[in-house]
Amino acid sequence: MFIGREKELKTLNALYSSDKFEFVVIYGRRRVGKTKLINKFIDNKKAIYFMGVESNAKQNLDNFSRSIIEYVGGIQAETSFGSYQAALEYVFKLSEKERIILAIDEYPYVARGSKSLASTIQLLIDKYKDTSKMMLILCGSSMSYMEDHVLAYKAPLYGRRTAQIKLLPFSFDETCRYFKSFSSEDKALLYGMFGGTPQYLLQVNEKLNIEDNIKNTYLNPNSAIFEETINLLKQEVREPAIYTAIITAIATGASRMSEICSKVGEETNTVSVYIKNLITLGIIQKETPYGEKRSKKSVYSISDNMFRFWYRFVPENASVISRGAADLAYKRIEPELSTYMGSVFEDICRQYLWKLLIDGKCPVEFSDIGRWWGTNPKNKIQEEIDIMGSNKDSALFAECKWTNEKVDLSVLEKLVERSELFNGYKNKHFYLFAKSGFTKGCVDRANEMGNVMLVTYEDMLKV
Repeated sequence: MFIGREKELKTLNALYSSDKFEFVVIYGRRRVGKTKLINKFIDNKKAIYFMGVESNAKQNLDNFSRSIIEYVGGIQAETSFGSYQAALEYVFKLSEKERIILAIDEYPYVARGSKSLASTIQLLIDKYKDTSKMMLILCGSSMSYMEDHVLAYKAPLYGRRTAQIKLLPFSFDETCRYFKSFSSEDKALLYGMFGGTPQYLLQVNEKLNIEDNIKNTYLNPNSAIFEETINLLKQEVREPAIYTAIITAIATGASRMSEICSKVGEETNTVSVYIKNLITLGIIQKETPYGEKRSKKSVYSISDNMFRFWYRFVPENASVISRGAADLAYKRIEPELSTYMGSVFEDICRQYLWKLLIDGKCPVEFSDIGRWWGTNPKNKIQEEIDIMGSNKDSALFAECKWTNEKVDLSVLEKLVERSELFNGYKNKHFYLFAKSGFTKGCVDRANEMGNVMLVTYEDMLKV
């Protein structure tokens, strides 16, 4: 089943329709669905698809040659071109007569084995771009390689591409479209457990409930998910043990650099390098209080929900899980799920506000939104606002509650009080997001104020 990616397919099809030379770079994390996107796009089109393998130059050249020969003759043959330049030039010449897509998947594997490949492609693009009808796609999962050796200013291919697509995990809305048979609450839980990465979503069994899905994946030593985090790190980094220690520290409550370094037992200079790589991989994120570009109050959190869930619950229950006691492990995890979902729900609410903005339905035309935290100068107490966004004259303030109890008036009053720390705006708008609705007192006060939006989780799903 193929879902989502409408924008990406629209972009690719528009480029295809130009009937002139196009060069598209597609990159993104492993498991995010790049190959699926390419195969969906080239379906029923004249295309040569070649996936590089982690091997030497000869094997990749042989495989590339077979892909070309199979396209031309419709048969598999052992004949091989003598060089990448000969193979690529052959395809460039073919594409002078007809529209051909040449998709090279896992390009970093191929390029690492042939150091001159990028320069060869550059040479042939410059030679044939005015006469060729080729649509060249280079795709890769190694984020650092694609950014440094394909997209960067000093890379040989810089300036040749006509488009690039950084493929991201599904949004919450797209993930909900994938899970049609689950309840609304279960869809949020699944998003909190697996995020929007397609390959992880495929591990969910729609015939099982949430409890059994957790047992069948995270609490099952034989499942694909159980060792996914370690396997992915091994593919991406040289010292997975240190990266694992850093992710574990963050997952178990260490958010500031000093706290992470203390838990890991490494110096700041060392840890900061590893954290930068994890940010590039899309596994963790750096946050600063809203409105503060550079701040000593910066914190780090896990941005990938699958990693976040795994490192939050699996390591501390590893011994129990390895003995096949999935029921006992789940019994320990279940009481903490609601607390775990707190930050997940905040993310869902942020996505909701972005959708309102794009649809022209948000009262504040913000350019960005985020969490704010800091010290209240009046009482010297640490305060936090779940979501804040603003423009020159207006600001919105939001509180998000993933609890089984209805949100009462005190939550609204506290949000209004915290907003008084920001009095430079003519207009203020307040949002309360709730899993289970609002008390009558809260509803009545919101109606009186007139600038308060009370949004239930069910309401969010209707937009």
